[in-house]
Amino acid sequence: MTTGTKRNVLGVLVDATDYARATEAVVAAAHDRRPLALTALAVHGVMTGVLDPAHNARLNSFDVVTPDGQPVRWALNLLHGAGLTDRVYGPELTLRVLARFADEGLPVYLYGSTEETLSRLIPALERKFPALKIAGVEPSKFRSLEPGEDAEIADRIKASGARLVLVGLGCPRQEVFAYAMRPLLDMPLMAVGAAFDYHAGLLRNPPPWMQRAGLEWFWRLGLEPKRLWRRYLILNPAYLARLAAQKTGLWKATPPPPATERPATFDV
Repeated sequence: MTTGTKRNVLGVLVDATDYARATEAVVAAAHDRRPLALTALAVHGVMTGVLDPAHNARLNSFDVVTPDGQPVRWALNLLHGAGLTDRVYGPELTLRVLARFADEGLPVYLYGSTEETLSRLIPALERKFPALKIAGVEPSKFRSLEPGEDAEIADRIKASGARLVLVGLGCPRQEVFAYAMRPLLDMPLMAVGAAFDYHAGLLRNPPPWMQRAGLEWFWRLGLEPKRLWRRYLILNPAYLARLAAQKTGLWKATPPPPATERPATFDV
C-alpha cells in the first residue's frame, strides 16, 4: 500500500498525489502483475466514508485515493500543507492511464455501466487510442452478488489477458467492488465513477473555469437535479462544517484502521 502520501481528510485517507504519480502507480502494478485498488474521491465520496464506518475502513485500505474534486484538494492543502496545484480528476486520470496502456500494449477490461453506454464508449476510446487493446467488456448486472460469482468474474477477467480493470459502477458500489475483487486479481483496479459516461459522450464536462473554481457539482446538479440534489445540497455543507471542525481541532476525525475482511456480498 502506498501510505507515504496519505493524509487524513475527515477520517478518510486521501493521497497527496498528482496525475503523474497516480498514473505510474497503476502502470507499475500492471507490469509487476500485482493487485492495486485506486479510486478518485470528490466530496460525495469522502462523505460516503464519513457517514459509513465500514465503508470508511474499506476506503482506507485502498492503495491510492486521489483528490478527484477541487474541495478535496483544498482540504489536503488546508489541513496538511500538501501544496497540490491541481486535483486528480477520475475521467482525466482514466485517459492518461489508457494512453500509457495503449503505448505499452497492455490490455484493459471494462466492468460496469450499461450495454448502451459501453457500446458508445468502446468506439470512442478506440478512436482516441487506436493502439488500445480492450481485452473484455462486462456491463453491470445491477443486482447483488450470487454465491461464487466473484470467483467467476475474476476468472473471466484473468482469462481475457487484461492487465487493468476499469470499474464504472458509481460511488460507493464501485469502491466496494474494487475492494472485494482486489484479492482475486493480479492487476490494478480503478474505480472511475462517471468516466464511462463522460468518454461515451453521455455527459458533458463543465467549462474549465467552473472546474478550477470547484463548481463542477453545480454543473452536474443542473444536469441531473432530481438525482443529485440530496448529494450536493446536503453533503456539501456537511463536508465544509466537518472540515472547519477538523482544521480548528474541534473534531479529531480519527481514521479507522483499514478493513481486513472482504464483504460477504456486494453489487455487480
